[in-house]
Amino acid sequence: MRPLDLLWLVPALPIAGAALNGLICLFWPKAPKATATWIGVGFPGASMLVALAAIWEYLHGVNPDPFERTFWSWTAGELSIPVAFLLDPLSVVMLFIVTFVGFWIHVYSAGYMSHDPGYRRYFAYLNLFMGAMLLLILGNNFLVMFVGWEGVGLCSYLLIGFYYDKKFAADAGKKAFIVNRIGDFGFLIGMFLIFTTFGSLNFITVFAQASTLSAGTPVIMWMTLALFLGATGKSAQIPLFVWLPDAMAGPTPVSALIHAATMVTGGVYMIARCSILFALAPVTMEVVAVIGACTALFAASIGLVQNDIKKVLAYSTVSQLGYMFLALGVGAFAAGIFHVLTHAFFKALLFLGSGAVIHAMHEEQDIRKMGGLKKYLPTTYKTFLVGTIAIAGIPPLAGFFSKDEILWKAFANGDYVLWSMGIVGAGLTAFYMFRLLSLTFEGEKRWDAGKHPHEAPSTMTIPLIVLAGLSIVGGFVGIPASLGGGNAIEHWLEPVFEKANDKMSLKLHGIETIEYVLMGLSVAVALAGIYLARLWYLKKNDGPNRVSSRFAGMYKLLLNKYYVDEAYDAAIVTPIVKGSDKLLWRVVDVGIIDWCVNALASIFGFASKGARRVQTGVAQSYAIVFLAGVIAIIGWMLVK
Repeated sequence: MRPLDLLWLVPALPIAGAALNGLICLFWPKAPKATATWIGVGFPGASMLVALAAIWEYLHGVNPDPFERTFWSWTAGELSIPVAFLLDPLSVVMLFIVTFVGFWIHVYSAGYMSHDPGYRRYFAYLNLFMGAMLLLILGNNFLVMFVGWEGVGLCSYLLIGFYYDKKFAADAGKKAFIVNRIGDFGFLIGMFLIFTTFGSLNFITVFAQASTLSAGTPVIMWMTLALFLGATGKSAQIPLFVWLPDAMAGPTPVSALIHAATMVTGGVYMIARCSILFALAPVTMEVVAVIGACTALFAASIGLVQNDIKKVLAYSTVSQLGYMFLALGVGAFAAGIFHVLTHAFFKALLFLGSGAVIHAMHEEQDIRKMGGLKKYLPTTYKTFLVGTIAIAGIPPLAGFFSKDEILWKAFANGDYVLWSMGIVGAGLTAFYMFRLLSLTFEGEKRWDAGKHPHEAPSTMTIPLIVLAGLSIVGGFVGIPASLGGGNAIEHWLEPVFEKANDKMSLKLHGIETIEYVLMGLSVAVALAGIYLARLWYLKKNDGPNRVSSRFAGMYKLLLNKYYVDEAYDAAIVTPIVKGSDKLLWRVVDVGIIDWCVNALASIFGFASKGARRVQTGVAQSYAIVFLAGVIAIIGWMLVK
């Protein structure tokens, strides 16, 4: 049987692994951890092998058309939705990211979570998360995509709130679930509009019909705006980004999986998949680009002053997602997916590296209480350095090529303000990442004498080495023509975005010389950020204190994340809580519902007082009542 015929096994295997470990948790709670490990790591590993074999066959197949396979039909009345998978150049890229990076995160988890009492439950959730994400990217229609979409939302709740006995973790899980439901409402509205407009939810059918329409149709604008609302929730864009930093409450490998290989890339993938629809809605495209650029700059500025190692990386993820949306908004769909690919490598590496640091520092996450760790964690330091250089956009590492491609497409398309915001964000990224590196691994030791940091076990360091290698060479698939490359990934994705590009008629009026200048400028800005970070945090420079004192208001604003959570609490959460207490509880529940229940009880109580007199317990009284009843019946029969 061909690997493509076994494509259904790719999501089925991790889902089966989740089911098996879930059953073990219920019926064999004292099972050896090795059993949970073999299932929890082995099933995603097998899924990865099937996925790689299917990708290999697709790459070498004689049929260039997308591969579709229907497994059964989901029928509800007159509506019949096929449960089918689609493999095309876009889903190939995403399939590789999710299975390959996801597998190494599972391997890392075996070492990181080895002493956790919830080890089996953890792998059940993690496997289910991976399976749901695979459903999302492989589905050939919006409904199958939505099932996976909701699946990763559920799993994020379970994994972020994994330590449910801790209030902050439970609250973070609920926050992620609720905020994502807001976005999911938009996705649902978009799906309804798609079905009423095109009469189908199948991607190929919908996009074929859409390609015959002209740009600017109002229904397409509202349809894409609704879909974008879904993407802002899943991919943590303004204003629905607030759940992602709090997602750090979960285990660190979960952070790597959510932030790098799954979930947050779901919104980017969905918009890229619907590129032809968005290309027909120029207003929506502008909204996507502006929101992306603002998110990239907004989150990067917050990352400048955060002191929790995972929070710095969390805001970094929000910022990098902003770059992806900026690319999508200016019509550079391939560049956005390219950044998804490179970001998966270096962000998974950085999160897993932070986990190794936290593991070595006995759960300490404050970078102000670290320093000098490169001596004790040499492998972690070297790999973390690779990831830091990659995200900073320094050539020839992966982040340089994808980020530069986004900035170049924004500039060449005439979006100079958005390009400027992207350049500033790139400089801030380089600064806060090297601030993180310097305070964590270099300089003087600032940790308690009782701590004895040590390198992580091989189950944790091997994934770091693999991801570091990909962070170095991963960008080579997108070397632009101006640097002697053929931008292989853009050509690979061209069939998927061809119709969208035709509709958009991108200006791209730049020339090669300008591209060189812009490359040099972006690298110079990044190097300036790196230099300033190392000057301030390694050479005992008083710069940070002077700046924070001189701009105390701005520093406090950034440290408190622009008070966005506080604003939401004041404007939304508190009014709802107080309103529900005063209106729903005191008026509706107590004043109306309880009154009706109590009134009904009083009526029956009053009526029962008379009925109780019949039940005296005296046999003679019952005999008299019985005799009276018999006489009444006989009399009724005589009269009749």
